[in-house]
Amino acid sequence: MLLPRDRNKTLTCLAGTEPVVGAQHASVQRLQFFLSESTWDHKQVNARRVELLLADPATAPHPGGVLVIDDSGDRKDGKATAHIGRQWLGRLGKTDNGIVTVTTCWADENLYYPLHAVPYSPAHHFPKGKSDPDFRTKLQIAAELARTAKAAGVTFRAVAADCAYGDQDGFRRDLAAAGPPFVMALKPSHGTWAYGKDAYTPADAARALTWTDAEHPGDWTAVERPFRDGHTETWWATDATLGWWGPDGNVRLVVATTDPATLPAQATWYLATDLRPEPAADLHEVVRIYGIRHWIEQSYKQIKDELGWADFQVRSDTAIRRHQTLVTCAFSFRWDTWFAHPPDREPGCHTGGTA
Repeated sequence: MLLPRDRNKTLTCLAGTEPVVGAQHASVQRLQFFLSESTWDHKQVNARRVELLLADPATAPHPGGVLVIDDSGDRKDGKATAHIGRQWLGRLGKTDNGIVTVTTCWADENLYYPLHAVPYSPAHHFPKGKSDPDFRTKLQIAAELARTAKAAGVTFRAVAADCAYGDQDGFRRDLAAAGPPFVMALKPSHGTWAYGKDAYTPADAARALTWTDAEHPGDWTAVERPFRDGHTETWWATDATLGWWGPDGNVRLVVATTDPATLPAQATWYLATDLRPEPAADLHEVVRIYGIRHWIEQSYKQIKDELGWADFQVRSDTAIRRHQTLVTCAFSFRWDTWFAHPPDREPGCHTGGTA
């Protein structure tokens, strides 16, 4: 997995044989056996990897970090592979045939690494479909992974996730029951019941706030948003009220944007959080937490691609999970190399192929 990304990291390519025609080569078959038939336990390997990350001062999580929940959807052909189905693949931005894996990663402003991953199985893989006792939604898997991280001793300030998770009332309740606080995105059009002309979406609630200009910000507060290359940008944030969401409710609605006058779609966040509006969880802290999730998403995907996350040529559940475990091990080896021999670059500037 650590080899340069000259070709896809399929079994034939890793073994140095030609795609398709070289599938029966002895070295390819050895790799196939290692993933599909051997007896090593991927859960034990991953648990040991996480244990080492938590014990190393260079990678040990701290209370200011964030537990990022996300899912990785990768296109795959056929129908016989475990977990495969026609479903929404976020990285492609469309519904297609593929496999989706729910993941957690720990992150702060300078460091991030995967913790746990569980593939999602669409309902048609189960005898009774969605009513089958073994069927779990992506939201249920995500809540379980948050509990798994906490049980493993991972410390973090809050759970962060995009609107695919933040828009789900049940998921927020599950997290609240599990203990960790959350900062999750909402769609601007996420609706709630309201009287007459009262605000009924996060965007409505934001537009109802007062703003004149930077000298007369009204309801908005200036916050400095740091970026991984060291520069900062001035954003504006506020607590808004939407139905039962507000600074005095169980869940706050925080809006952060570069321009309160126009609320640009690509630079405005609508966030649901159960962090209380106290000095320890003021608007700066809420924006900081979600900002970590925001920049991790792209870098995390780039490094997973570099290490061949979606290149597997195996079909069974066990083999797929073993492949994913090897990728996360390679990811962690790169951090070990980084700290042992740091390159000549600014701290925190981690790019796609180099962690």
